[in-house]
Amino acid sequence: MRKTRSDNQRGRAPNPHPKLFPNWPEQLPDIVEELKLKRPSDPIWTEHKAKLVERYLYYFVLVTRHGIYLDGFAGPQEPNKPDTWAARLALKSKPMFLTNFFLCERNRQKLKAVRKLKLEADHDSEREQVKRQIHVLRGDFNLTVDKILSPANIPENRATFALLDQRTFECHWKTVKKLASYRVPPANKIELFYFLATGWLHRSLSGIKKSAQKVSNWFGSENWQSLKDASRDDIRDLFTRRFREDLGYKHVHPWPIYDRREAGGVMYYMIHATDHDEAPKLMARAYARALKRREKPEQFKLELGL
Repeated sequence: MRKTRSDNQRGRAPNPHPKLFPNWPEQLPDIVEELKLKRPSDPIWTEHKAKLVERYLYYFVLVTRHGIYLDGFAGPQEPNKPDTWAARLALKSKPMFLTNFFLCERNRQKLKAVRKLKLEADHDSEREQVKRQIHVLRGDFNLTVDKILSPANIPENRATFALLDQRTFECHWKTVKKLASYRVPPANKIELFYFLATGWLHRSLSGIKKSAQKVSNWFGSENWQSLKDASRDDIRDLFTRRFREDLGYKHVHPWPIYDRREAGGVMYYMIHATDHDEAPKLMARAYARALKRREKPEQFKLELGL
């Protein structure tokens, strides 16, 4: 039998979870590159982006059996469509392995909806006999994030996910850096779902006059003017590199989110940034199956050899 070199001999760190996905290839096929070239057969539309996040979290916590969820802009974007509300889907998801939630919102009306959701979720927890802590924080996430990032709230040994579903310029780059740098190796960084609104970014930038500082805060510098002449693909690639090179994430993939009303064009990229080696595979599975019937935990574990 031909001998092969070990991971250490190849210069790679050994897989800390070798039994999680024994039947999957060692290297994830570059699904994202393929998606850049053609629209997938089952595209994720803007109204389904919350389902993508919820499905991924469902898969991940079936493996970890624990998790902390941060939502920087937690209010419903479309109050009349509860299935498009990520915080609601995350709180309603079963099994209830996500046990700590930090839901931030500054808009008064949306904050009322978040507080009502918490009451419903507390009732669900009592009925399921699950202990969960759900914190609702009023105010600008760029400020309240400092109240969240502490060892008491975010211990190193808990898988932690932060959803940054901004409309356009709401999330400061300084805030993203705080989340990314909160943990130091060998602990995995806080996993990020960062929404980049490439679909209307140029239109928004062209209308910037008095609020230039808002864009500078979002971009992290005053060099955002160069984005006006950059293509959507170039902007996507720029942010992907920033997450990988500037913030130090091991795996970074921009997943396209399409809009039916804009001739099926890409409106957002959900940039998924993680240090966990198995996370990109789970996201690929979630992207492919977000709109399909959810597998039962037993089926999921059987298919992945858990």
